[in-house]
Amino acid sequence: MKKIYYFPGLISAIAMPLIFWYYGNLKFEEINLNVIDIGLPAKLSKDRGNLNFTFEPLRNLDYKKIKVQPKQAKENSSLYVSEIKKLKERNKQRTGIEFILNENNTYGDFISIFNDLYITKSEEYALDLEKTGHLFVIQRYIPPVVEECLLCNDTIATFADSEADSRGYTKFTEILALLPKEAFFIIFGFLFLVNISMLSIKERFQLRY
Repeated sequence: MKKIYYFPGLISAIAMPLIFWYYGNLKFEEINLNVIDIGLPAKLSKDRGNLNFTFEPLRNLDYKKIKVQPKQAKENSSLYVSEIKKLKERNKQRTGIEFILNENNTYGDFISIFNDLYITKSEEYALDLEKTGHLFVIQRYIPPVVEECLLCNDTIATFADSEADSRGYTKFTEILALLPKEAFFIIFGFLFLVNISMLSIKERFQLRY
């Protein structure tokens, strides 16, 4: 039996999946969109009952104002990153940066600033849609770490150096070696009389009580 090979069909079976994969991947990249989740401050109620959940308590901080020129946020990205890092290094209470935006700024400007916040790992920010439309970066004050003093209010005892003690003992023996022999008899006699006196006082004390 003669075998028949159908080469065009074989080529199609191999090539068609590769073609679909290539063009399908290009189409996926076109429609693949990135999403940014932004938490907006609550709108202040008339009775001001939700004040702590709004931007109002942070509105009057000491903000450094930076005007974002339309369509130039990406070009000025290095400047914005530098300013945010300086804010973190200063670490002062109730400070921040106010990025001034207006109706002429584009979506690209807005996203570029958010990318700068991501680079500097800034997690404290707010978009004021209620009044100004500006983006505020807030510096959360980090108290300095105070190292515990392990020796404070403690009593420190110092011990004499053993080498110093040996030097003192050597000096004392040298002084004794320079004394004449008569001095030793006087010292021995004095110690003997002291011992007799102590025994006599002890006997009188026992007899009386």
